[in-house]
This record gives sequence, structure tokens and C-alpha cells, in this order.
Amino acid sequence: MGGCVSSSSQSTCSNRSNGERGSPECLGISMFGRKRTRTFSDSVTTLHHLSSIHTRIFTNGRSRTSCIFTQQGRKGINQDAMLVWEDFMAEDVTFCGVFDGHGPYGHMVSRKVRDALPLKLLSYLQPCETKYDGSGANCCNGNPKLDVVDPHKAGDVEDKVDSLWREAFLKSYKAMDKELRSHPNLDCFCSGSTAVTIVKQGSNLFMGNIGDSRAILASKASNDSMVAIQLTVDLKPDLPKEAERIKRCKGRVFALQDEPEVQRVWLPFDDAPGLAMARAFGDFCLKEYGVISIPEFSHRVLTDRDKFIVLASDGVWDVLSNEEVVEIVSSSPSRSGAARIVVESAAREWKTKYPTSKMDDCAVVCLFLDGKMDSESDYDEQCFSSATLQSNHSGNAAESDDGQTSEPSMQRNFTVRAPEETERVAAETGSNKERVVAEDENYWSGLEGVTRVNSLVQLPRFCEERPWP
Repeated sequence: MGGCVSSSSQSTCSNRSNGERGSPECLGISMFGRKRTRTFSDSVTTLHHLSSIHTRIFTNGRSRTSCIFTQQGRKGINQDAMLVWEDFMAEDVTFCGVFDGHGPYGHMVSRKVRDALPLKLLSYLQPCETKYDGSGANCCNGNPKLDVVDPHKAGDVEDKVDSLWREAFLKSYKAMDKELRSHPNLDCFCSGSTAVTIVKQGSNLFMGNIGDSRAILASKASNDSMVAIQLTVDLKPDLPKEAERIKRCKGRVFALQDEPEVQRVWLPFDDAPGLAMARAFGDFCLKEYGVISIPEFSHRVLTDRDKFIVLASDGVWDVLSNEEVVEIVSSSPSRSGAARIVVESAAREWKTKYPTSKMDDCAVVCLFLDGKMDSESDYDEQCFSSATLQSNHSGNAAESDDGQTSEPSMQRNFTVRAPEETERVAAETGSNKERVVAEDENYWSGLEGVTRVNSLVQLPRFCEERPWP
């Protein structure tokens, strides 16, 4: 699906977002008027307004309709990020996302995507008015006129809405990858992030996904039992279509002897980096060899039997099944603590199933479709006071409210580093146990060794003897 090289187009969005609830125009959806090209400075200015949006949460806690929780694994700094943004572009519209970073700067990539991708999606969600031949229906604000469309034309309207959302997701993901490629302070050559994102607009659910994070839906069956429905596909190199595309682009796909169940992507001329996913933001060392940032898009209409949605990084899905996660959330003593209980259950399973492997970071978002949550008293009983929420946000202690001001920056943005610089940069990321060291003239290792579900095995280092083909 898609080409081998992820190209992107320019993003068009107004710089008027001020964090207040308002019309779609105020959030970057221009009803009419001329488009203009967004610059990097525009993006930074908009990102700085995120902290003023009270309906946007990204640290351990809860909102009106959801709860989120993340816990650091045993691989160094927590590289998972998550987001719930209620009243995303209008009332009754919610954006949810989980982003799992990998590589030396994966934690920075996942946070950047968490903050910038929703804004890019907003910029591409143009009103449907100009595309509905004057019907007056607007897909962006849930205009009730959609309910009185001629039945013979209802299918056409639904197809147009689906097409517009699909286009918005594809363009925003492209623009996100383009920004990462040209970012002045973020090296994404051997670092990247997954993204599983959903937008709930009334009974409509729009989804975009790259990588191996996953979204599931809990629905009540006819016998009143809870059924788990997988909403997204884990886009890994072991999928035939993904492997075929990568091989067609001269990339290699194979598993190591120590972990035969984990297929990885390798450069055509080096046994590196061993990426455990077929699509991702960043990872530009592999973008010419079949790894793409084009999302799988899907649209689903929710029913009264659908109860909640769970988004989680692969640290959860590696040890818990869809059915187990649905059971854990359904049996949680309070909705406010459901995400935390899922993460704690995953942590126990990691110790039981893979005692010799390093536990991966875990991030979970639980969105309850009936819009109901526990009372504040129940919330406090679950030990989710403000102080506790901040202290439990492992791996993000230095992150400010807007997730931007404390973001570390690099002095330079080069592919090849000297051994002494490699050790210095690794120390700056806080990953002492998994320090990047120069093993020989041609390779530098990104991890201590091969352990299960590491996203990268080792990082390539190019030199004159091994030029780009």
C-alpha cells in the first residue's frame, strides 16, 4: 500500500488556535478564504498554546470520558506518549492517540508526534459544505442537516465524508513525517515512533494507524457478554503485503536466531537497524527501503452495544490478549483506574512470561463511549490526586505542561558520529544501561543485546567504505 518513499505536501492551517473552546475556524478549520503555507515558526507558536487547552490531557489521569496511564519499562527513559483531546474541533468530537517511540531519540519523536499530529489533522479537515453541492451538511461540526439528507443520496454523503476524513488522515501523517525529516533539533535518522489515532465524532469513529500499537473495541454481545473487536492491524514486517513492499524496495526482512518469532527490517547492505515494524514516523535510514509513514485508515459506525475503546502500545499487547484487556477494563472497580490496572496487569505478565527480557514501556488510553466516569470521590480513592499523577508519569518527569520547553535539543544533526560523541549523546538521553557505544569501524549498537520485542537491534553507521547505493 503506497509508495516506497514517504513524501509529503505542505500543510495549510491558520495560526489562530488559542486553546479555547470555539468554532472549528478557531481551531484551524478555515470555512472560507485563502489558504496559506504553514511555516515551522507557525507550528511552534501553535504548539505553545496547547497548555491552555483544558480538555487536552497527556499525563496519567482522567478526563470527562476517559482515563490514561503510562509506566516506564526496563529499557531506559519512557518512550511512550499518549493523548486524549476532548472537544477536539467541536463538541462531541474526541481525539485519542498512543505513540510508541524507538531508537536513541524515540522519546522525543513520540512527544513531538503527540503534540503536532492532531494540529496537522485539524488543518486538513476542511468543511464539507463546498463538496456537498450546497447540501449544507458539514462533517466537521456534526451539522444535524445530515439527518435529513435524501435517503437515495445518503450513501453518497457517507462516502464523501469517509473520503474527506481519509484524505485528512493521509495528508496529516505525510506532513508529520516531512516535519520530522527537516526538524532542526531532532535526529530521526535511526529514531521514530508508531501512532494509533482515533477521532470519535458522534457515532462515527475514524482511525489512522502506523506501527504496532493497537486499538480495540469492547462491545456487548446478544448474550450480554463482552466481546473484543480489534480495530487496527499491527503493521509489522511479518505481514505478507508489508514484507513484499519492503523487499520490492530492496530492504530485507528476516528474524534473528535468538528471536525467531520477531521479523525485522534490515538495510540491503548492513545487518542494521533491525526495525520490528513496517511503518513508522521517522526512521529515515529505512524510508528508501520500504518503511513508510502512510497510515491504514478505517471508518466505523458505533452502536449502542459498543461500550469502550482501548488504545495501547505494544508493551501491553505483547503479553495481554484483546479479550484479557477487555475483561480487565470491564471488571475494574472504577473507570478512573482502568488504564492503570491494565498497565499493572501487563507488568505482572511480563515478569511471568518473559522473566529474562526487559519489560517494554506501556501506555494505555481507555475511552468510555457512554461519556460517563466516576465521581471525584471515587477518583481520589484510587490514589489519583494531582501530585500522584505527576509522580507516576514515569520517564516524563522533566516534561513541562506543554511538552515542549524541556525538550532536549541536539548540537548538530549528522548521521555519522565519532565514538566519543556517541557516548556523550547517549548519556544526554538518560539511557545509561543502554548506552550507544562504537563496537567497530562500521557499526554502533543501540541496545545492550538482542532481547524480545526491542524495536531496534543496532544502528547503522555509514562510512566511505560503505557508501549509499
